[in-house]
Amino acid sequence: MIFGLVQILLFQCLGELISKFLLPTLPGPVIGLVLLVLWLVLRKGLNAELAMVADGFSQYLGLLFVPAAVGVVLFLPQLKANALAIISALIGSVILTIATSALVARFLSKKESHG
Repeated sequence: MIFGLVQILLFQCLGELISKFLLPTLPGPVIGLVLLVLWLVLRKGLNAELAMVADGFSQYLGLLFVPAAVGVVLFLPQLKANALAIISALIGSVILTIATSALVARFLSKKESHG
């Protein structure tokens, strides 16, 4: 289990270093996660220690939503003041996501049908 934690922390540290020195606009943990996924793809598998740690983390994933809920309650006056802009942005992003997904699906399905 310790080896699985070390792997996760190693990739997060690598992501933080890359974020600090090369890609400051991307969060370090996101870069670390991408590096971890690439490493697992290259290894073509997941070792037992990392799988055990991932299972342990997934059991407590709901706790990560507690700070977000506290933030919503804390900033409720600002959210109410900007409700129209927030709702517009959410609706616009959903529409753009659905449209983009449809275009990508259509593009990929045309390539598969020709091949």
